[in-house]
Amino acid sequence: MLSRVAPWLASRRDGAATGAAAGLTVRVLAGADTRALLDLARQDAVANVFILSHLETAGTASPTAGGASIFGVFDGGVLVGACWAGANLVPVQLDPELAGAVAAVAHRTGRRYASIFGPAEAVLALYSGLEQLGHSAQEIRSEQPLLTIAGPPVVEPNPALGFGHLADFDRILPACAAMFEEEVGYSPYLGGREYYSRRVKGLIRAGHSLVHLGPDGDVVFKAELGAVTPEVTQVQGVWMNPAFRGLGLSAGYMAAVVVLAQTLAPVTSLYVNDFNTRARASYERVGFHQVGTFATVLF
Repeated sequence: MLSRVAPWLASRRDGAATGAAAGLTVRVLAGADTRALLDLARQDAVANVFILSHLETAGTASPTAGGASIFGVFDGGVLVGACWAGANLVPVQLDPELAGAVAAVAHRTGRRYASIFGPAEAVLALYSGLEQLGHSAQEIRSEQPLLTIAGPPVVEPNPALGFGHLADFDRILPACAAMFEEEVGYSPYLGGREYYSRRVKGLIRAGHSLVHLGPDGDVVFKAELGAVTPEVTQVQGVWMNPAFRGLGLSAGYMAAVVVLAQTLAPVTSLYVNDFNTRARASYERVGFHQVGTFATVLF
């Protein structure tokens, strides 16, 4: 029981008796909680595409073989919020006023998290709770527009973009690593090359790697579909070879990303740093529009 968080409950704010908070608990979800988690996440299929993609693949809310788990917040036995806890923390329909309880449980696991990402209010509330427990961020990106497109792109797609193949892994991996280092400021190989290599190979095998290789075999442009459900894909890892930047090519490539992504799901989504004005202008040209705001906290 986490009765100390009673003041965060809506029932408490409405002047109900303090005992109304006695049913609030946070615990690791199990297989029996899968349906409740699905119903919760489906309240926003775009914002929660990460956890929905995981459930699509794993088929269960139980902890993974790799040690990731999902914290569920229950009020009177009803699942009212959740949070993926693996290498990263990812809130799922988590009321910011309940984030402190999740932060306390996440802290007690003793795990080190690389980031928190997801809907901005929940992410920043989670970080506030962790910060009070001694965790310190390297960078806070508090405003990242969440964008979607549900129809055809409004610019001509570049036909050179296609799905990546394992035969091209040795060319795709360095481009993925370069994108990662540009985005977060350090190499994805710091913890060892094997884990990141497996991640990239997995995306290629799943048909979620999108790439254009130039005549010399180098990657010109690439992106990944980092999360995929039958309803929504989330584009990640967008990267243009520096030799081809500033030539007005990005919109055509992103239009091609949309076309390929929509062979898997009707809605294509992504989130972008608010300060990345060039990328935002390119996405707008393609036909993306904002449906929400994400945030990312990097540790």
